[in-house]
Amino acid sequence: MTTLATQPTDAVAVSDQPAPPAAVRSPGAVFRAYLALTKPRIVELLLITTVPAMMLAAGGLPGLKVAIVVLIGGALAAGGASALNCYIDRDIDQVMRRTSRRPLPAHTVSPPAALVFGLALSGIAVALMAAFTNPLATALTVGAIVYYDVVYTMWLKRTTPQNTVWGGICGAAPVLIGWAAITGGLSVQAWLLFAIVFLWQPPHFYALAVKFKADYARAGIPMLPVVHSMRRVGFETVAYSWLTVLASLVLWPFGMTPLYGVAAVVLGALLLREAHGLANRARRGEAVKPMRLFHWSITYLTGLFLAIAIDALL
Repeated sequence: MTTLATQPTDAVAVSDQPAPPAAVRSPGAVFRAYLALTKPRIVELLLITTVPAMMLAAGGLPGLKVAIVVLIGGALAAGGASALNCYIDRDIDQVMRRTSRRPLPAHTVSPPAALVFGLALSGIAVALMAAFTNPLATALTVGAIVYYDVVYTMWLKRTTPQNTVWGGICGAAPVLIGWAAITGGLSVQAWLLFAIVFLWQPPHFYALAVKFKADYARAGIPMLPVVHSMRRVGFETVAYSWLTVLASLVLWPFGMTPLYGVAAVVLGALLLREAHGLANRARRGEAVKPMRLFHWSITYLTGLFLAIAIDALL
């Protein structure tokens, strides 16, 4: 996209100017600033999918040691990757209202400190996985961090409206990591869990991109709602929602109980209702309510993976 050569470049020039004198901050304020770099809500969402994946792989409760290592390692990996994302995106974060209060544009953490912090968390995460799990789980952890920060943040996000789709690879990787940590391999069930999370992400993030369309346009980021019509956004939202539900139903015959099947059908129907609602309003030229779909999509994923966890215990 040619627009990417304008505003982000100007923003870099601003971000490289000397920061205003920093006020003396309490240890608590410093802690909160560094915690914000890790994007805790994203970490929480990733762990919601990882734990049920480990339980399904183990056929019940996984070993305590490996579960703790994967949870801590996964949280550190996601937090470190997010901190590196904040470092790389500091030019666009300061021109978007939604992100202008993040630690780097707000000058509560310096860019070099954020870089060191992100690399340190990522390094510790990989070391933990290497020491206490297995080579496959460790390699997947490294791959997820590199994909998120290099492939997605530095390339896809800034160059293609399909950034949300292909960026979903790193978001869905934790289920593979959790599965590999338990079994040392990847089964059909593991790949179906990956498919569910991967296909779920476009409707989820399209809704957010619609809400903050002006922000992304200001930063020169070619999110789908910025470069295409709402009709196109609505069509893709419905398509990926159906694919998500279909993937969840394909998982049912692979050792899942009727409890999971009922949950997949009911939750899927509600997700499709919201997706079709957004698309129908967009087609009629009415004001859409993207955050309804955004929040419901979180409820959908949480409920579905809770059903997977319960199913694994039965």
